[in-house]
Amino acid sequence: MNIKVASKETNVSADTIRYYERIGLIPPVKRTENGVRDFDDEDLRWITFSRCMRDAGMPIEALIEYLQLFRMGDGTIQSRVDLLREQRNELQDRIDTMQSALDRLNYKIDNYRSHMVVAEKELKPFE
Repeated sequence: MNIKVASKETNVSADTIRYYERIGLIPPVKRTENGVRDFDDEDLRWITFSRCMRDAGMPIEALIEYLQLFRMGDGTIQSRVDLLREQRNELQDRIDTMQSALDRLNYKIDNYRSHMVVAEKELKPFE
């Protein structure tokens, strides 16, 4: 399949797919005689995996490191697990921070008249 179809199948833009290939987040994609990328199911799995990790907030550098470890074989399994655990912990920290912000916003919304209006009246006006 061409890049347009691969993009639609994975819900990842063609530009992002090209970028992922250029920096090594996905293996080089086979090309037709005319040089057009010809994606197969394995390519789609790599694209989906990379997008999932990026959506989880994994930095590109960490993902590249993970893939380098993967290419090195089974001797790096513990290192890969450790890297994924580290990324999970960082994601959980971001989720906790966002949950705290959401809780605070919900409190402000739910108590706007009794809390926010009173607090706003005590603020200095903008000059």
